[in-house]
Amino acid sequence: MSSPPAVAAGSLFAVLLMMLAESRVSRRNEQDLRRRGAIEPPDDVYLTMRWAYPAAFVAMAAEGALFGPPAAPIALAGSLLLVAAKALKWWAMASLGTRWAFRVLIVPGAPLVNTGPYAILRHPNYVAVVGELTSMALLVGAGVSGPVSVLLFGLLLRRRIQVENRALRHPPGT
Repeated sequence: MSSPPAVAAGSLFAVLLMMLAESRVSRRNEQDLRRRGAIEPPDDVYLTMRWAYPAAFVAMAAEGALFGPPAAPIALAGSLLLVAAKALKWWAMASLGTRWAFRVLIVPGAPLVNTGPYAILRHPNYVAVVGELTSMALLVGAGVSGPVSVLLFGLLLRRRIQVENRALRHPPGT
């Protein structure tokens, strides 16, 4: 059986590596969106999300290193949920194409995407984010920082969704 620090460190490394890959895609797409005249609405919580999201995973990994790992079935459930959450996120990213980014950037006149997971869910990317946070908590046994992270980041996502919905209904600059 692996030691708690090894499980936590390995899980954190894998998650941060995927975050880094997503960051590169986001940066490239942001540049393309801005070239196409995309406008960023005011009042977004991106600057907070930018540090809070990775910090949540670090906090969960630290708790897991100290007190985890959980029983094998719970860790397995966390692993399976992480795979499902990432699959949903990548499906959302593929469906949005170059319109997917960490920032809310609205191209005036561009139609809403209603294919892929967007045909089923209004905000599949954010469902995936909650799944990622929950899966990490299960995977490393973060019984305190996991639920706190999901709750606090959920509040940020709630605000983000309000900003995004308003911007999609009434694009900035129109």
